[in-house]
Amino acid sequence: MVEVRRREKESSSALARRFSKKVQLSGVLLVARGQRSASRPKSRAQKKREALHRIEKRKVFERMRKLGKKAE
Repeated sequence: MVEVRRREKESSSALARRFSKKVQLSGVLLVARGQRSASRPKSRAQKKREALHRIEKRKVFERMRKLGKKAE
């Protein structure tokens, strides 16, 4: 939790600016945004499909690189 106390002769806008900076630096907003949209875990079949897709893309890339059509 972020706590900011008002300094002597500090304007309200300066206090708000200092508070918002502390909130950003603390990482509270990142945690809140992450919890806002929870995602379901990927199924075993979906993980396998994605892995096969990555492998296939890597093969195509290597083939193109060997042919000299892609820069390393």
